[in-house]
Amino acid sequence: MSIRTLAELVAQVAEREKPDLLLHKVEGSYRAIPTSQFMTGVLRLAHALAGLGVGRGDRVALMAENGPHWPTVDFATIARGAALVPIYPTLLPEQAAYIVRDSGSKVLFVQGRERLEGLLAVRAQMPALELVVWTDGDAPGQGFATLEDLLDRGRDADPAAFDAGLRETRPEELATLIYTSGTTGDPKGVMLSHANLVSNVVTGTQVLRLSSDYTALSFLPLSHSLERTVDYCYFYCGCTIAYAESIQTVAQNLGEVRPHLFVAVPRVYEKVQSRVMETAAAGSPLKQRIFAWALGIGRQALPYRLREQAAPGMLGVQLALADRLVFAKIRERLGGRFIFAISGGAPLPREVAEFFWGAGIRLFEGYGLTETSPVISVNAFAAVKMGSVGRPIPGVEVRIAEDGEILARGPNIMQGYFGKPEATAEVIDEQGWFHTGDIGHLDEEGFLAITDRKKELIVNAYGKNIAPAPIENALKASRFISQAVVIGDRRQYLVALLVPDFEALNPWAAKQGLPAAHAALLATPQVRELVQREVETVNSQLARYEQIRSWELLPAEFTLETGELTPTQKVKRRVIHEKYGEIIERLYREGDGGNA
Repeated sequence: MSIRTLAELVAQVAEREKPDLLLHKVEGSYRAIPTSQFMTGVLRLAHALAGLGVGRGDRVALMAENGPHWPTVDFATIARGAALVPIYPTLLPEQAAYIVRDSGSKVLFVQGRERLEGLLAVRAQMPALELVVWTDGDAPGQGFATLEDLLDRGRDADPAAFDAGLRETRPEELATLIYTSGTTGDPKGVMLSHANLVSNVVTGTQVLRLSSDYTALSFLPLSHSLERTVDYCYFYCGCTIAYAESIQTVAQNLGEVRPHLFVAVPRVYEKVQSRVMETAAAGSPLKQRIFAWALGIGRQALPYRLREQAAPGMLGVQLALADRLVFAKIRERLGGRFIFAISGGAPLPREVAEFFWGAGIRLFEGYGLTETSPVISVNAFAAVKMGSVGRPIPGVEVRIAEDGEILARGPNIMQGYFGKPEATAEVIDEQGWFHTGDIGHLDEEGFLAITDRKKELIVNAYGKNIAPAPIENALKASRFISQAVVIGDRRQYLVALLVPDFEALNPWAAKQGLPAAHAALLATPQVRELVQREVETVNSQLARYEQIRSWELLPAEFTLETGELTPTQKVKRRVIHEKYGEIIERLYREGDGGNA
């Protein structure tokens, strides 16, 4: 049955009793939450929110990790006709307070004692906030209530009144305010209506062929628009949702849950590939040769894997052997029932996609933004093209502007930025086209390819336009390079800041008898010669003006905590320039000599 609002989705979930609607880890093992138990919590919390004066048009903020409490708060907020304001749990208290204040949220749910104390300390910065609710505790304290307390207050909830409230919701009403990552300036609140999100849910489930028999592992933060919408898809199709304990335990949880699918950002897939490659490199010479042979067979079989066809003749025989000797073991790491994964949030390096597809692991890359609810296009079964982000989903139009910018129009385009009509007018034109800020092209078969972010294009001193992302992805294809940032705007040539993949570098260095400490290791001639060879390999495939002239190694990864990455793992180039400005200037002072 199709739906028009998320309130209708809530009603649909309530009608479909499922013994394992949700799975979560309790005392060392996964336990199931049936629909009836989950919906009882939603009903009671919605009634308690009504008692707090939360009604249609209000905002409720939530700062928490993934878990059953997340959709409980979300669905209860939907039932009250209010809009949920998700906050990344990794943000600092001051950053979270900005979102609560800007959105005018009346209630704030927060998980974790440290987060609770941090937010209570900046309570004065959130003048419209009426109540802080701690999701973990069982006894309210000074300045806050608890989720258990609210659930207890809602014990006398009337199911008929709850259902009536759901029916009152209209498609055009605000469903959520999701704040952008803020790579430049303060975050902006993206206003998404019920119609916006439901359009993505209904078409997304059609394209990806979800089944009620599937179990999905949820570990990308639900504050991320992609995971949030995909979880709505799971609820819509009756899938079981299993919550990972944390991003650090995903490998273990995969074995415990044995999911059919999951969603992640490219960084997760890059790390999985890196671990597999390092495991192979640590094996015997015979195992290394078998692994390399299997990768080659997988690459040859890519056209057939992508079309869901059996490889013919001798290639089919070799692929079956490669599957048995190598690829089956990789797939087993995903739990043994795996059907497909989705990659979004940032560009997926082509070589990473080819690695997984060659191993018989379907990895569907999609594209979109928070402002587009979020999916614009996605690769799907038997309609996959390497190097693309798939075809636009049904109902969404895409065209390329004269300057190469990708424009999108459809029912998924946001209502605008909250309280910022000028910023809204800058990205949505009079014809309703949303200007994505990404550069790309559509091929003759309708597949969309992304080249780079419009704002991140490098224009060198000679006026040449250079897209840094393809160069950075080529550098990261090296097993010894984990992260790369290319610099060169208004400069005569390009330089790069490189973060080694220490999981690969450390074993290599140990065999050379080199020091283990990162700073000392990176200064050795052997490491610098190794990296220079990797850079030269990339340079050999680039036009002269795209080549890296000089580079430097950094001893620690770019992270969210140290300020170089957004919560969606995008690089904050402005921060990189500020933080490593002295290193960048030194690279340019070195001039033509570089690191060669």
